[in-house]
Amino acid sequence: MNSPVPHTSESVVPYAPKAKNVVCNVADPLDAAGQTILGLVHRAASVAETNHQRAVDLAHKLSAQLKAAENRIKALEADVRSQAERADRAERWLYKISVEIEEKFFGGDDSRRLAPTSQVPSQG
Repeated sequence: MNSPVPHTSESVVPYAPKAKNVVCNVADPLDAAGQTILGLVHRAASVAETNHQRAVDLAHKLSAQLKAAENRIKALEADVRSQAERADRAERWLYKISVEIEEKFFGGDDSRRLAPTSQVPSQG
């Protein structure tokens, strides 16, 4: 009985990665083109990986800078609130002092008093 033998055409080139130590036939233009293309693919992959790593590093750096800026903004906003509260207290004290001066030196004439902008602080 005859067993079927697989027929391989001379024009079919099997795809299999070559071992690194195997020397290809550079005289064959197909082998040379394939090796050139694979070299370019490896080079492109290397460049893409380098670019990706740079982008990731830059993203991390920018993220850290953004976080630091956000923290600084929060601290500055808290400082602004604190200073606004102090300014408000100072205005109330100035009003109270002016009322005292009016009462002590000008006899407490109510027609000259300024209206307070906010509540006068308690003594103490």
